[in-house]
Amino acid sequence: MIRKKKLYLRPKKPFQLTRIKEEDALVKRYALKNKREIWKTIAKVTYFRHRAKELSKMPIEEQEVLFNKLKAIGLNTNTIADVLDLKVENLLDRRLTSVLAQKKIANTVRHARQLVTHKKVLIDGKAVSSPSYLVKVAEENKIKIKNKVRKPKAEAPKEEAPAEQPKEENKNE
Repeated sequence: MIRKKKLYLRPKKPFQLTRIKEEDALVKRYALKNKREIWKTIAKVTYFRHRAKELSKMPIEEQEVLFNKLKAIGLNTNTIADVLDLKVENLLDRRLTSVLAQKKIANTVRHARQLVTHKKVLIDGKAVSSPSYLVKVAEENKIKIKNKVRKPKAEAPKEEAPAEQPKEENKNE
């Protein structure tokens, strides 16, 4: 069995007050489960930045592949400078929960997260249960909420209750 690598790096200084406050604000704003979700997003942004640095020496055709991938996700990148300027918030805005809240399908981001985790959200007819799903631009119009069809209850035959008999008074009096 191959062990899966971690998808993120923990902060080098665990008790840095400014970083903790920034992360707390992000957790609250985007209704994240924990800070690990922020660290995973930071890892994705650093991957895109690292890839852009590598591609800066390559021909424009190879750079266009990365730009098209990021544009499909919904990030506005036309140059390597745009990719290097990406922020964590840019990716967090493209998460399924954020898109549901922006499109007013859910009342809040927390409500959107609950809908997603309970498999009430359909993208192109398929239920998605991952709140961290990055919504592509092409899929934005295909997002729907699953409608629950209620079946009418089968009516059971009503049994007639026996007529109440008058209470007998106590004869021992």
